[in-house]
Amino acid sequence: ERRERERKLSKEMAEKATRELEKMQLQEKAEVKYKEWLKKKRAEEAEKKKKEKEKEKEREAELQEKKERSEKIFKEWLHNARSKPRPVLNGYGFPHGKSTGLYSYCTYVVS
Repeated sequence: ERRERERKLSKEMAEKATRELEKMQLQEKAEVKYKEWLKKKRAEEAEKKKKEKEKEKEREAELQEKKERSEKIFKEWLHNARSKPRPVLNGYGFPHGKSTGLYSYCTYVVS
C-alpha cells in the first residue's frame, strides 16, 4: 500500500507539474502574441499619424496657394481699376442718374 500511495502521489505530482508547465508555456505564448499585436498596433497608429500630418500639410499648402493666387488677382484688379476711367455720377442735371433741375426737350426720357 505504501508503495502504491507513493507511486500514486508521485504520479499526481508529475501530472500537476506537467499541467503547470503547459500553463506557463501557454502564458509565454500569449505574452509573445500580445507583444507582437501591440507592436503592430503602435506601427499602425504611427502610420495613421504620419498620413494625417501629410494631409494637413497638403491642406495648408493648398490654402497658402489659394491665398497667394487671390492676392495676386486682387492686386491686378486694383492696378487695372486705377487706370480705368471713372463714370460721372453727378453730372449736370443728372445726379444719381435722375434728371433734376432744368428741363428741356433733350433731357426728357420716355420710360
